[in-house]
Amino acid sequence: MVSDFFTLFYPRICASCAGNLSLNEDFICVSCQFKLPKTQYSITKDNALCKLFWGRTNIETAAAYYYFNNGSKVQHLIHQLKYKGQKELGFYLGEKYGQELILSPLFKSINVIIPIPLHPQKLKKRGYNQSEYFAKGLSKSMQKQVNTQSLIRLKESSTQTKKTRYERWENVENIFSIWHAKSLKNKHVLLVDDVITTGATIEAATNTLLQIEGVKISIASIAFAEKV
Repeated sequence: MVSDFFTLFYPRICASCAGNLSLNEDFICVSCQFKLPKTQYSITKDNALCKLFWGRTNIETAAAYYYFNNGSKVQHLIHQLKYKGQKELGFYLGEKYGQELILSPLFKSINVIIPIPLHPQKLKKRGYNQSEYFAKGLSKSMQKQVNTQSLIRLKESSTQTKKTRYERWENVENIFSIWHAKSLKNKHVLLVDDVITTGATIEAATNTLLQIEGVKISIASIAFAEKV
């Protein structure tokens, strides 16, 4: 009764469909858990996300939890994570997806997880890095350390939303740097972001990390916009 009274004034809402959550549901209702469009990329090496980077940079493999489309429930989910302060949603999604990735032979050799960093000014404005919370959730399930110290964002890029592919690449050129490179020597890094569209940001970060001796890069994201 106390719980029902509390939820009357502070309703628990599904981050995907905005419907009310039942007492045994967290962040995403059971209906959305089944209906959200999962990619199944974690078990397919030559998937569409991997192919996005062919001829652009050298990665081991890539996977995304969901497909992203404008106006979709996945977009609403990402919006809640990035702009509505639901940072724990990122941890929840990472924990869930990590349970899938840890079972895939493609991700067995991961040593460390690195989230795409925000520029300090944007981090201060938003208050948290949504990709870092996703990385922390992955870390819990995969039992791999999160490294937020080695990949540094030197400058803030402008919004990518209405840019062409070339403009997006140009917008993120030379925006990352490496600190403490020795800690990543000969490591297999899982580089993570929230949403991948053209892959320009991931490409820039990967090329920066590949300057480290012996490093290998794989990629994971919450969502992938297959058609942009």
